[in-house]
Amino acid sequence: MRGAGDSDDARLASTAQAALADDGDARTFCTNCSFGRICLPNGYDKTALHALHCLVEHVGPFRGGHHLFRVNDAFGAIYSVRAGMIKTYVVDDRGREQVTGFYLPGELVGLNAIYPARYPCNAVTLDTAALCRFSFPAMATLATRLPHLQEQLFRLLSKDIGTASLLSGDYTAEERLAAFLIDLADRYATRGYSARRLHLSMPRSDIANYLRLAAETVSRVLGRLQERGLLRIEGREVGILDAIALRDAARCVLQHRCAD
Repeated sequence: MRGAGDSDDARLASTAQAALADDGDARTFCTNCSFGRICLPNGYDKTALHALHCLVEHVGPFRGGHHLFRVNDAFGAIYSVRAGMIKTYVVDDRGREQVTGFYLPGELVGLNAIYPARYPCNAVTLDTAALCRFSFPAMATLATRLPHLQEQLFRLLSKDIGTASLLSGDYTAEERLAAFLIDLADRYATRGYSARRLHLSMPRSDIANYLRLAAETVSRVLGRLQERGLLRIEGREVGILDAIALRDAARCVLQHRCAD
């Protein structure tokens, strides 16, 4: 008879297999990887690409609740999500948690640690996750020989900063939540996933925390958007039924993002 532990192990193995199914080879990275675009299009030879691939260490799968790093840990690597979702957060002097970001497959975690050389936040898996670990000191050395690698790092760092300031303005709860869903959908679409059906690995309380709203407000606004026919909500599955109307609801936030 199979126990709960057997079921968990099977789920972890399945997640690892799914992540590896999209793995790259000696000449290309995984198709959804943030570094995928620097492979063949820029004409690097196999020796250079091999050096870049040697920096990659596959880690996981990890169950939900596993910390990749904690605040003030010495910075030594950035992580690319292969499967699952990662949450970053900080805790203030009074023990209050503040969610600072959610990271999807293909996105990088830890870029904001480059300057202080220590991680300024905690990073934890929200569900079963597998990742690639890039040694940053080795990558920085290699970047001196691969200009496009350095350019990609700067571009990704700039994007990370822009995303962090996405919801910093004085917006209504509906504007914030609509922008959050549109941003999530756009990021999924960029990685080749559906932009119409979103799986929210994070609980409503985490979404509310990230948006600086009360959990009850998030539930109420989601219900209102569903009543208006913009969304269909089934547990943690959110279907976007009217992307145009949802994007219009987020217009002020999205315009601020474009201006930045």
